Amino acid sequence: MHPRAIGLIFGFLSTLCPAVAALTTIEEKIVAATRAQAATFADDLERVVRIDSATDNLAGVRQVADLFGVQLAALGLTTRFAPLPPSTGRAGHLVAEHRGTKGKRLLLIGHLDTVLPGGSFRREGSRAIGSGTNDIKGGDLVMIYALRALRAADVLADTQIIVVMTGDEESLGRPLTTCREELFAAAQRSDIALSFEGAIGKTATVARRGSMNWEIDVQGATGHSSAIFSPAMGAGSIYEAARILQEFYTDLRSLDGLTLNPALIVGGTETALDRTSGTASGKTNITAQSTRIRGDLRTVSADQLAEAQRRMEAIVAKNLPRTSAKITFREGYPAMPDTPANRAVLAQLDSVSRDLDYGPITAYDPRARGAGDVAFISPPLPALDGLGIRGGLSHAPNEWADLATVPELVARAALLIYRLTR
Repeated sequence: MHPRAIGLIFGFLSTLCPAVAALTTIEEKIVAATRAQAATFADDLERVVRIDSATDNLAGVRQVADLFGVQLAALGLTTRFAPLPPSTGRAGHLVAEHRGTKGKRLLLIGHLDTVLPGGSFRREGSRAIGSGTNDIKGGDLVMIYALRALRAADVLADTQIIVVMTGDEESLGRPLTTCREELFAAAQRSDIALSFEGAIGKTATVARRGSMNWEIDVQGATGHSSAIFSPAMGAGSIYEAARILQEFYTDLRSLDGLTLNPALIVGGTETALDRTSGTASGKTNITAQSTRIRGDLRTVSADQLAEAQRRMEAIVAKNLPRTSAKITFREGYPAMPDTPANRAVLAQLDSVSRDLDYGPITAYDPRARGAGDVAFISPPLPALDGLGIRGGLSHAPNEWADLATVPELVARAALLIYRLTR
């Protein structure tokens, strides 16, 4: 690398990692503001979790956007809802902006939708239980509460902050160029991205795996089951599907950090498969003509993705007698690579956490982290994820968030934003 380029990189990193030994008077004021508002967090979380905003519930997604839009507008941000074309099958995104010239220009990322239908909420001690409590409505509120604390401490003025909360993070709309246009545009006017997916212990995320959906259509000869295995009938589509999945399991598991999940499968004389369900018909004395499989593939890098696709295509092409199979891949989330610039933002968060007496923050293993919107814009932007609320069982019926961690997480986020925007 050219010496000038190296110098520029280290110069950039140094601006992100100033040495701070203790909280300043203003920072103490910010922390005090986070504590003063902590008591209302649970009520705000219940209010938004009781809105069913599964990705396909377009009205519910819009309702969450309206609720958060009011809260952000009260902080002085200009808000708008950016609807997506009806052809995408997705509602759209909430975009809010605070225009200023001070410090780094920040892009704060959340999302409005959930995987499972919601509407219910309950508390068990410090746990808040309901769809979206952890992924990511609790994280959205950590972001908003951090901004509230900055506003209360009178340090939000003249900062450049863009908030983008997407309405289809859990199930991407297509085409991606349309459905992520607002995020791409915001990134072009930002210097650093912070994403508020769930916090995991004393870690933050500098790298994430990418994800891609795949589907296999298997065809075979059909007729009386007594002829299966014969030269005329062959193996049938279900045996061929089983062969493919078994070879996926034995061959691709050797790729470190990769996961490959067959999520839906239907087989029989006639089959149909859509995004979340399928149908099949047949009889025990008829050899299955059609089998369809749908799943996802998660990889740690673009190179690993290419290798996995090559292996999967080779396995699918082998074919048992009188069968054929075709695999198709659907564009999804890219992997977010671990970069020095991302590590520099992590170092800043680590400094904040230590200064708050919450201890060090380390990088989370990307092999254990799912895909996320931040990967679309990092690179080129330096970015950090995992700044939301702590909890568990995301994408499951008893998803929960730990309300006891809220004061720590909001204070960390608020001070990080403050120091980046000085």
